[in-house]
Amino acid sequence: MTSLFTQEIRLSKRHEKIVSQRLMLLQQMESKLGNQNTEKPSQQQAETAFKRNLSLLKDIEAAEKSLQSKMQSHLPPEVVSLETCYWASVEEYIPKWEQFLLGQAPYPISVENQKEAENTVLNGTR
Repeated sequence: MTSLFTQEIRLSKRHEKIVSQRLMLLQQMESKLGNQNTEKPSQQQAETAFKRNLSLLKDIEAAEKSLQSKMQSHLPPEVVSLETCYWASVEEYIPKWEQFLLGQAPYPISVENQKEAENTVLNGTR
């Protein structure tokens, strides 16, 4: 009888251990399921936001192209000529300014031109 009683106690302890492990596993599963459920909406929201941003970016680019083409077509020839000359001048001076800004060359405009430019700005005349 004692051996049956001992065996019953051993089996009861083992049963408690199994039940506690089961409870722990169930809690872990619920936790993981909860995490997955919270991750899915946030991931879906991120994907939706990404698609929306791409759509907005395409719309902005299309609007920009449309505005540029409208501006180009309505500009007087004198303005187009001035714009072309301006960009040619900028491209001409880029290497000089680049070297100056990198500290590899002196100031790209001579001192006389610099003082003349300062006087023009200060006096508002040329």
